[in-house]
Amino acid sequence: MTMPEATQNGRKRAATAGDEAVRKDDALMVNSVEKAFRVLSAFGRQHQTLNLSQVASETGMDVSAAQRFTHTLTRLGYLRKDAQTKRFELTAKTLDLGYHFVRSSRLLDRAMPYLMHLSKETEETVNLTVREGPEIIFVSRFLSRHVLNTDVIIGTRMPAYCTAPGIAMLSRLPEEEAMAIIDASDRKAHTPSTTWQRDALREKLRQSAAQGYATAFEEVYLGDASIAAVIVDHHGRPEAAVNIAASTSRFSHAEVVSRFSSLVIATAHAISRV
Repeated sequence: MTMPEATQNGRKRAATAGDEAVRKDDALMVNSVEKAFRVLSAFGRQHQTLNLSQVASETGMDVSAAQRFTHTLTRLGYLRKDAQTKRFELTAKTLDLGYHFVRSSRLLDRAMPYLMHLSKETEETVNLTVREGPEIIFVSRFLSRHVLNTDVIIGTRMPAYCTAPGIAMLSRLPEEEAMAIIDASDRKAHTPSTTWQRDALREKLRQSAAQGYATAFEEVYLGDASIAAVIVDHHGRPEAAVNIAASTSRFSHAEVVSRFSSLVIATAHAISRV
C-alpha cells in the first residue's frame, strides 16, 4: 500500500468512527446522504471492486443497509454491479462532482494562469493544494518530464505535517491553532527524513512563517524535494498553497531554495486575495 492510500484508508476509518457523534450533534444532518457518500468513499485503489459484505464492513453498516445504498447508487449510475461476480465498482459518473468543483472553483480560476506560467518558467512539477483538517488535497497539478511520483494525482490526500504545502498553510495560522491540527494528525516517520516529532514541527512552523516558504526534502517519498508558499484569503488566512516539486538527484537542498523560493512566493502572492 502506498502512503496516500494508507492515509485515505485511515481517514475512512476515522470518519466512520466519528459518524455517530456527528449524527448526535447535528439535528439537520441527513444521515442517508452521509451514508451514501460513505459507500462511494469505500472504493479506491485498494478496493477497486467490493462485494456486498465488504461494502458493509468498510462502511460500518449492516448488510441490509449496504444493500439498499448500493442498489440506489447503482440505479443512479454511480455504481456498477457485475452480473456474474456480484461485485460493485465506481462508474465514470462519480467524476461529475470533481468536474463541477473544477468548473465552479474561484480559486482555480484565479490560480490557473499563474500556475501555468510557473510550470513553463521552471519546467518542474507545479501543484495547487488546499487543506482539509490535518491533510492536504491536490486540486491542480502540472507535471514536468522529471516527475517522480505518478501515484500523486488530483484528489490525492497527504498529511499536512510532512509536506511543504501543508507546513506553508499551517505556518500562516496562529501557532496553537496549527499545533492543534498537528496533534490531530497520525504522525509517523514515512522516511528517515520525515519531520514528525511535535517540538521539531513547531520549530519548522516558526521557521516557515519567518522565511515565507516551507520545504520538505524526502519526507514522504525518497528523492522528492518540495518548496511551497501559502495563498491567503482576504482575511489573511491560508486558503491554499502552491508548490514546486523537483528531484533531489538534480538539485541540492540549497539549490531548490535558491532557484525556486522567490518564484513560488511571487506566485502565491499573485493568487492571494490581499
